[in-house]
Amino acid sequence: QVSWTGTLADKDLRGNYSQGLSTMYKFKEIQTIPPSKQLIDIVLSRTQRKTPTVVHPGFKITRVRSFYMRKVKYCQTTFGEKFAKIIEEFPKIDDIHPFYADLCNVLYDRDHYKLALGQVNASKKVIDNIAKEYVRMMKFADSLYKCKMLKKAAMGRMCTVTKKLSGSLSYLEEVRQHLGRLPSINPATRTLILTGYPNVGKSSFMNIVTNANVDVQPYAFTTKSLFVGHLDYNYVRWQVIDTPGILDHPLEDRNTIEMTAITALAHLPAAVLFFVDVSEMCGYPLPQQVALFHSIKPLFRNRPLLVILNKTDLRKLSDLSEEEKKLLASMKEESDENSIGFFETSCATRDGVDEARSKACELLLEKRVEHKVKAGKADSFRSRLHITSVSAPNNRPPCIPSSVKEQKQSEGDMAVDEDDKLEGNKLEKDRMEELGGAGVYSVDLWRRAILEDDTWKYDTIPEIMDGKNVIDYIDPDIERKLEQLEKEEALLLSASSLGDDEKVLSGWLETQDALDEMHSRIRQKRLENRLNKSRNKVPTPRAARKTGVQVSKALQDQGLDDTKVRGRSASRKPRKTLAGKRQRDSSVASEGGRAASAASAREKSLMRGLPSAEVAQHVEKKRRKTMWLHQKLGKKGEGDHHIPDLKPKHLYSGKRGIGKTDRR
Repeated sequence: QVSWTGTLADKDLRGNYSQGLSTMYKFKEIQTIPPSKQLIDIVLSRTQRKTPTVVHPGFKITRVRSFYMRKVKYCQTTFGEKFAKIIEEFPKIDDIHPFYADLCNVLYDRDHYKLALGQVNASKKVIDNIAKEYVRMMKFADSLYKCKMLKKAAMGRMCTVTKKLSGSLSYLEEVRQHLGRLPSINPATRTLILTGYPNVGKSSFMNIVTNANVDVQPYAFTTKSLFVGHLDYNYVRWQVIDTPGILDHPLEDRNTIEMTAITALAHLPAAVLFFVDVSEMCGYPLPQQVALFHSIKPLFRNRPLLVILNKTDLRKLSDLSEEEKKLLASMKEESDENSIGFFETSCATRDGVDEARSKACELLLEKRVEHKVKAGKADSFRSRLHITSVSAPNNRPPCIPSSVKEQKQSEGDMAVDEDDKLEGNKLEKDRMEELGGAGVYSVDLWRRAILEDDTWKYDTIPEIMDGKNVIDYIDPDIERKLEQLEKEEALLLSASSLGDDEKVLSGWLETQDALDEMHSRIRQKRLENRLNKSRNKVPTPRAARKTGVQVSKALQDQGLDDTKVRGRSASRKPRKTLAGKRQRDSSVASEGGRAASAASAREKSLMRGLPSAEVAQHVEKKRRKTMWLHQKLGKKGEGDHHIPDLKPKHLYSGKRGIGKTDRR
């Protein structure tokens, strides 16, 4: 019962811790930190894009102030968002698990890390104060030039503050990259830690018991950081941590690689597997390995401990000298807690590897269960369970199938009543075998239906269709109503057939012919109107047109002289008509042809203003050559001096500083 309760409590604790770790340690989700110059470009570009860009001296001074104040405030807000995101995403040393806190201290130096984040936070406050100060000064500016200079000074000071952060930002970017490469270690789950001197077989052991693929080489310090693998034991997931090798010297002399292993041993509640190379092929004699065990023994307190005597395929324990055996025995004797287990293993032949793994897992499980029982977590979990005991009701006796009763009768346990042998208690399986077997027999679902009248069981009309009661949609007088509808349809058909005589049809044809003629006239009128629209003069209404006699008479009635009007109308040439044009063409053709007259007219136009026909021909040739050149270059004429835009404005416009040709 204790182990069962501890396992459930362990699962509950593991779920809570995994949720907390998933929300606390998101090292891989920290976004990239740009360098200070790139950050300034990002913020200034965003300020230019997201704020208005047009202001004129003619604007009211309040509008000019708000224009430049908005730019300063937006720049300050953007810097604040960038810095706040950096401070928020990086883990706080004092709030995370002690294992990760000490690991950050070993890898990145806690003071340097806090100083960099503190400088970012201080710069954020300085930028806020700069923006507040210059916005206050901008409220008293009385011209566009003053507002612009204040805006320029404010943004310049903000950029100067950001430039001073170049060292801190580059350091934090390196920390971010290293944090993203750290293995995902859960400090609360079941863990096995492999430790010992370099090159004693820790990585080989881990590759055997887990799915990890740690690099294994025949020289020391192949593993330079923590590696994590996972295995399944007793239907739960375990993590195995391969630590770098540790040398036997004082703590202050140990390097960063060794300190990562010391940090894992100090803070992770795990089972420790201390590896000893009995063959001394690692390059370190057995007394040094035992001395290392005694020097780091305080880190093993309150943890299950196993000593793995590795590489026994190269040297057996029986081949050890008496002094070496005494050294190994001293490791066992000086343990003030539970007895230390010794396991002979060989990663080359895999002898003893599974036994050592199983023993370490069982010891850690017992330790975790014991800890939870002492802490009272098992009692708190047991208090949440309630087991009920319900007695069977008296008014509902159990139903025992007849086959069971027959079986018990044959065994002599009980007698079967005569009433239970009736046909009504026959099983569906027996009925199926009597009526044709599987594939032939169809289950009668209405056989046991309880209705008022048993003849209703097999009615063809369903009671329920599409979730609705069919009786609600049945009309008992449906046949009588259908007969009345058929009579009404017959009367309507007979009435419509009365109107299909010859007189009605002939009248309909005459009306259709009149409508066709009217539609034809309308289409002809529309065509004439569309053709008349091409004229360049406004058509005069027919009612407004007056003859010369009517105009003359109107002037005489008013006592005015009409001689000028009549003289103008008499002197006007008659309108050119199609008939007159044809008469002229016929007369010209009779004299020498239309082509000859056209040629003479063309020669006269070419000779205009020139001394001779040869000069005119030379000028015409030069004109045609010039026009051909214009057509080749796509010019509209000799007055077309347009130069095509080969430099698009969006790539070559904008302000540029001295000596700077790239655009922002």
